[in-house]
Amino acid sequence: MLGYMLNRLLVLLLAYLYPAYECFKSIEKNKPDVDQLRFWIIIAAMTVWDPFGDALISWLPMYSEIKLVICVYLWYPKTQGTKYIYGSFLKPFISKHEPEIDRSLSELKTRAGDSATLYFQRVLAYAQTRAFDILQIVMSQSIQRPPAQTDNKASSAASAGSTEDTRAKLRKTGTVGAP
Repeated sequence: MLGYMLNRLLVLLLAYLYPAYECFKSIEKNKPDVDQLRFWIIIAAMTVWDPFGDALISWLPMYSEIKLVICVYLWYPKTQGTKYIYGSFLKPFISKHEPEIDRSLSELKTRAGDSATLYFQRVLAYAQTRAFDILQIVMSQSIQRPPAQTDNKASSAASAGSTEDTRAKLRKTGTVGAP
């Protein structure tokens, strides 16, 4: 477990962080390096392949260590690993399938745009329906307001008067005696 974590940390540092920093320096000097671009293309391909490779061949002894060695081979300038891997494997493969890749990406962009538009319209319709529901609830509550209360003196006088009226009615019926 510790070996895996150490190996993963080294891969992150040597395959991603250090080359990213070198790319940053290259961009800031306004001198883009073609080898760095090739490196990032290869790393992107490896990152896409990684879940499948892990599922298929991770049972091999020292699989993680081999990935680390490949990453070091790619970024270490004296080995020219990036130039070799790109020129021998990646460039011929991508060049051969470039029209198909471009067509698939174009279709994917169109589908993604259509899906986004459809879902946006659905969310907008749902939000509009809910807003109208809330508005109806608020309006129905505002129509059924309780009667406004008057000031305390007038209300106590009115209640005292109604109490006297109630007592008088009860006296007439003979249920309550005189106070």
